[in-house]
Amino acid sequence: MEREAGTKTFGAQLMRGRLDVHVDDCVIAPHTLFGFAERCNPKRAFLFVSKVLGRHIPVRPSVMDASFESLAAEIPVDLPGPVLMIGMAETAVGLGAGVHRAFSATRADAVYMVSTRHPMGTELFARFEEEHSHASAHLIHLPVDPDVRQMMLNARSLVLVDDEASTGETFINLHHALVDAGLTKVERVVTCVLTDWSCCAVRNAIGESVHQVSLLQGSYRFIEDADAPLPHMPYVGTIAAGEWPLSVRNDWGRLGVRHVEDTLAPELHVNAGERILVVGTCEFVWRPFLLAERLERAGADVRFSSTSRSPIALGHAIEHALSFSDNYGLGIPNFLYNVRPGQFDRVLVCSETPAQAVPAELIVALNAEVIVDEQ
Repeated sequence: MEREAGTKTFGAQLMRGRLDVHVDDCVIAPHTLFGFAERCNPKRAFLFVSKVLGRHIPVRPSVMDASFESLAAEIPVDLPGPVLMIGMAETAVGLGAGVHRAFSATRADAVYMVSTRHPMGTELFARFEEEHSHASAHLIHLPVDPDVRQMMLNARSLVLVDDEASTGETFINLHHALVDAGLTKVERVVTCVLTDWSCCAVRNAIGESVHQVSLLQGSYRFIEDADAPLPHMPYVGTIAAGEWPLSVRNDWGRLGVRHVEDTLAPELHVNAGERILVVGTCEFVWRPFLLAERLERAGADVRFSSTSRSPIALGHAIEHALSFSDNYGLGIPNFLYNVRPGQFDRVLVCSETPAQAVPAELIVALNAEVIVDEQ
């Protein structure tokens, strides 16, 4: 992707105020990279909605992969290893895995982990906060595989991946938490995001060791209407274990990985041109993405998206919303955005929990098939 030059200014009127952005540098036209939406969150009103992430808007797997490759290509090649790459829950766990895959094609000393809101019943390494979030607490587990654990603990470079950076505070909080927990050998830090509005905040806070990578750089200004009522935000911030425990053996990133196999529905057959939506569930997105990618290569017309615990208001980039119970047995609402019943020939909902845990209301609404990770 070649970068577009010249400053661009545009914005949106939200229910709680006016959001204006200034785009200084971008690899593609900004309107093809992101849109605006409004959070159902009294702590922060606005949301930048990615059009290449495959989370709130269904996206072709090949388009997602192009963003993985573009971001990985911007990461400095001289990072000292081992390299610890961390994707931020829940929105960027798949993005981080994709960047890790592209980055790992050129070197073998990179390990991938995710922050998570799901306890695994194993030893925790660190905890940090994303203050503005609907679910502020993040957990970092200590790897159980001895080799992966040693790579993590001896990491000399950190690559921190998220969909966007508004203020940089979450990255700063994560860095402090890792150092305080004992990650003391880190010499270089790279922040890696699709859209960066933080104006070098992480570099200013941590120092010259920081390098910031993104597909877009700019700034924003939100002028809040003091008279606008605050929205109700459903409680989705739990980090408790749900009714359906997660498998340590079948981990794809919470405990650290160097490679993840494409194992979902290996015998699944599709027809050329068949319109298929593959849906990941919350943090379980990378193996579902690999399935979507495989089906696209087989000739189907595939889009990828994911359920989320993030409550977002209708309007702007959010044209439709489905609400249903979560599939982990946590008793919290989940959402699927911009997917209408009947829009696709087949909908494949992928789950790391048993099929009976997937909410019936989602299956019925989309006439969906459930694909369970049984590795």
